Order: sequence, then C-alpha cells, then structure tokens
Amino acid sequence: MAVPPSTRPRRLLPLFLGLFQGVLLLYFALFVTYDQPSAQVEDTNLVASQVYSTFPFFQDIQVMLVVGLGLLLAFLPRYGFSALTHNFLLLNFSMQWALVLQGLLHHFHHGQVHLDLHKILISEFAAVTVLISVGAILGRASPCQLLVMATCEIPVYLASEWVIVTRLGVLDVGGTITIHVFSCYFGLGVSKALFRATQQPLHPKETPTPRSDLMSLVGTLILWVFWPSFVAVLCQPGDVQHRAILNTLLAMSASAITTVVASSLLERDGKLSLGHLQNSSLAGGVAIGVVADMALPPVAALVLGSLSAVVCVLGFKFLTPFLGRKLTLHDQCGIHNLHGLPGILGAAASTVAVLVASKDTSGSHSSQLSPTGGNASEMVGGQWGGRGAGGQALSQAAGLAVAIGASLLAGLLTGAALRFPCLAQPPERLCFDDSLYFKIQDQAESSGPDSSAEEGAVALKEQV
Repeated sequence: MAVPPSTRPRRLLPLFLGLFQGVLLLYFALFVTYDQPSAQVEDTNLVASQVYSTFPFFQDIQVMLVVGLGLLLAFLPRYGFSALTHNFLLLNFSMQWALVLQGLLHHFHHGQVHLDLHKILISEFAAVTVLISVGAILGRASPCQLLVMATCEIPVYLASEWVIVTRLGVLDVGGTITIHVFSCYFGLGVSKALFRATQQPLHPKETPTPRSDLMSLVGTLILWVFWPSFVAVLCQPGDVQHRAILNTLLAMSASAITTVVASSLLERDGKLSLGHLQNSSLAGGVAIGVVADMALPPVAALVLGSLSAVVCVLGFKFLTPFLGRKLTLHDQCGIHNLHGLPGILGAAASTVAVLVASKDTSGSHSSQLSPTGGNASEMVGGQWGGRGAGGQALSQAAGLAVAIGASLLAGLLTGAALRFPCLAQPPERLCFDDSLYFKIQDQAESSGPDSSAEEGAVALKEQV
C-alpha cells in the first residue's frame, strides 16, 4: 500500500501567508496610525487638494498592475488563472511588506508611523519591481518560491533606491533606472541561479494560442492607456507634471507605430508578431520615465520612443535566442527586452539630456518627490543639485551601474535560495499548468482517471 505524500509542502503557502498577515496585524496595531486632522482650514484644504490630485493617478496605477499587467502575463494558454492570481497576490504581499520596511526605515518617529496615501503609493512602486522580475521565471516557479523572491527583493530594492535617488541624486521620476532596470536584472539573476546552466527546452504548454494572445494584447492596451499616470504621479503638480504626461504620451505613441514597422520588416512574410506588439508598444513608456519631467523638445520624446521600440523588437528577435544559447539564460516574458534594454537606453538619454540642456530649460523642471518626502533633486543656482551638468551626468551613469550591479548580485543569491526543496518547485513536465494550483471544475468533470492533468498533480505531490 502506497504511503500518502506529506502534506507539509502543500500547507506551506497558507502557513507563510497567515503568519505574515498575523505579524502585520500586530505591527499595525502597535505602531501605525493615521495623520491627525489639522485644526487650520488652510492646512485641511491643502491635504484635501493633495489627496484629490493624487488619488486619480493612484487608481490608474491600480488598474495597470492588477488588470493590465495580469492580462499581459496571461499569454500562456493553460496558465492564465495562475498568472492573474499570482500577480494579484504578489502585489498585495509586496506592497504590505514594503509598507512595513518603509515605515521602519524612514517614517518611524516617536514610536509611531503615520500612514498616508503617498506612503501607500511608494510601497506599490516597490511592489512593481517584484511583478516585473517574476516574468523571467513565469510558469516554472511555485507560489512559495515567488513569495520568497518578493521577500528578498523588496529590501534590496529599497536600499538601492535610497542609494540611487538620495545619495547619488539621480533624476528618475518615472522609475526607469530604479524600477525597470533593477527589476529586470534581479529577475534575470534569479533565473540564472535557479535554473543554473540547464538549457530550458520549449515546453509543449508554452506556446500561446490565439485566445491567450488576445488576452495578453488587451493587457497591453490597458497598460498603454494608463502608463502616463505611472510616470507622472510623483512629479510636482503643475507644469512639471503636465510636461511628464505629454512626453510619455508622445514616446508611447511613437513606440506603438515603430513596433508595427519594425516587426513587419523583420518577419519574412511581412506579418506582425503578436509578441512584439504586446511588449514593444510599451517600450517608450519605460525609456521616457527618466527624462519625462525634463524640458525636452517634443521631438526628443518621439525619437526616444521609436528607438526603444526598435531595441525591444531586435531584442526579442535576436538577443533573447542568443542569450539562451550562449548563456543558457531563461527569460520567459522577455523582461530584458521590455524593461532592461529600453531602461538602459533611457538612462543613456538622461545623461545626454543633462549635458545638452541649457540653464533656462533645465532649471525648475527636474524636481520629483522622493520616498522620504520632499524633492529628490533640485536645481540650485542653475546647477544640477550643485554639481553642474557634468556631475549630474556622472550621477545618472553611476545610478545605472548601481541598479544593474546590486540587482544582479541579489538576484543570483535569491535564485540560489529558491532551490530549496521545501519550496516545491514544479518539475519541468508539470510547468505552465493551472491544475497544479487551482481547482478547476470543468476540467475535473471532463477528465477521467487516466487523464494527464490528474497524473501530473499526483506526480507533483509525490515529488514534494
């Protein structure tokens, strides 16, 4: 008589989440409170104005992350439930974890943390790094592995963001360097260490279907519509925020058109690649974030958007297969092409923009809100933070180096930790399948005792 497999690995997920939420409840009960309402009418009106000006942007970002990004990841035909649900779970888990760490590091005064919408927003920005990074290992990792990955990535992101923005004074209002570049190379580091030097073959469940590609394309359109809110939300309201919105719209419009041109030219029959449309159309929003609030001519935003789309398409066509063959680097969602390459392009553009900008056009147009409040960088006497244009350009380059170096190293260490057997990584033949994690009624009714789905579930239980 066969001995039933242990249930401990299958109970690890609710145990981990339950313990985390319990500790969080205790933390909130002891240390977290809301800001006291001001007694002065002027201050009350100021707070109300700040909330009403920020919350619409915040709602747009919520739609982007929950719906847009979730659908974008649903291109795997038998992994749609998992992509949407795990994305939603990681967003909430990472946001709460970042909120705790942010409170302890920056906002813990006199034994209390005063919660406001800005702190929630900054925590969601930290969660975005996790949502992007998991794209490199999408479908090949268990929920427990993803949660451990988020637990490790958030503090590393907060530390690197503090170094890049606060210490180096890097201008990056849209998170091109601090979010997109960092999350990309963290995810690639995790993938490299998790799968080591093993070549990942094409999985039979990995090929998208027209229906799954359509869902992913809808996610792209949602992200495209709301992306200006993501870039401009931390800008100072007024002319700077207006400029960031306009630059982002122009860059994304250019990337959408250029994607069609580049994809059609690279395909032998002149047809469009859905993978290019789903990703490269968003590349302009990634690249423009670092210079969105600078006083650039409109043509610069169009050029940057077009170049980022070309780089992204070329990455999918040539670079991803090359890295897979030569470095055995697995990148399931192509995050290197959408977030890494356009992010590096945007960082390079920021150094050029700083060097060529005149005092009149650069002054007062490059202020942004930092996670600790106030301005991350301000012009002082026509100089970039008192360093001059050359010094600021070096800071931009140094920030890029810190983001890549810190994320790669931390990603490699995190990927090695994810190899622990207790985290129940699914075997190769059982990847990309919702039936491992969800009770699907139609499938349960239609599948017989010899069905492959049931055999796969049993095999996974026996392995863990």
